[in-house]
Amino acid sequence: SVLSSGINAEYGEIQTYQHYFIQINLSMVLSTSNLVAAAPSGAARKKHPGKAVLAGGFAGGLEILCTFPTEYVKTQLQLDSRAVTPRYTGIGDCIQKTFRSHGFFGFYRGLSSLLYGSIPKASVRFMSYEALRNRMVDKDGKLSQASTILCGLGAGVSEAIVIVCPMETVKVKFIHDQNQPNPKYRGFAHGVKEIVKQEGLRGTYQGLTATVLKQGSNQAIRFFTFNNLKGYFQDGDNTRDIGMLRTFFCGGVAGAASVFGNTPLDVVKTRMQGLDRHLYKNTFHCAQMVLKHDGLKGFYKGTVPRLGRVVFDVAFVFTIYEQTMKVLDYVWKTD
Repeated sequence: SVLSSGINAEYGEIQTYQHYFIQINLSMVLSTSNLVAAAPSGAARKKHPGKAVLAGGFAGGLEILCTFPTEYVKTQLQLDSRAVTPRYTGIGDCIQKTFRSHGFFGFYRGLSSLLYGSIPKASVRFMSYEALRNRMVDKDGKLSQASTILCGLGAGVSEAIVIVCPMETVKVKFIHDQNQPNPKYRGFAHGVKEIVKQEGLRGTYQGLTATVLKQGSNQAIRFFTFNNLKGYFQDGDNTRDIGMLRTFFCGGVAGAASVFGNTPLDVVKTRMQGLDRHLYKNTFHCAQMVLKHDGLKGFYKGTVPRLGRVVFDVAFVFTIYEQTMKVLDYVWKTD
């Protein structure tokens, strides 16, 4: 009964935390849905947050199916870096050993945990961004540089708390467990059940501070870079369609900028969510230990595979999102 009451208390606290941010997003959706129709003549139209939910989810689901293998390799290298006897000598060695041991589908182990979170993550991100953007644009439908950063930051923080932290924690633990001599998780559902049983719901919210910092800075950098490059190609006319190729290019550059800007936070987040999380007192202690044992280069473990994944993934998501929004604008009239 004590364990049950403890779990219930943790659940209530986390549920309240999530409910708070969900309420904020829903209130922004309701208040901005009426603003979409109020865009002045000649200005870029405001995007309906409801459409952003659908377009973002669709783009997020397709993206993760294409890029998960590089995410798997990146996570393996980051977790392996603190092993007493590292299994891998580098990216190529990790790929070869994984393929020899488990075949092609070995690169998709742990996919379910990330796929279940990828669709709602992208939905929350773009919904939050568009809701914030609709409130901050000027009469010409333009965002200031500071507002662009704030909208991206808000989108990142929202997705981190509502979706990313619990799903990433499960993903990292699942991948880590599958590389043990005797894996204890038989699948995603069983893994979640065991984590909650052993650690309570707080067990799925490990590394929350690092995740919020990572996702917030991630999306701030991405939306800022993407919007500035898009604005350059639009040449002052924010109603101009720049086409799929230029959209893909803008997204790719935005992805690369975010990798170099916050890989250190990604490294700390991954370690805080692994099975050895108990070795660290908190996020800052984890960062201190990385610096102490691996030096500054330790904060850039897995940069190359992450760069390969993120450049394509961000370019892909922005492109699919923009194209899907065009289709939704055609079939779903909101003005």
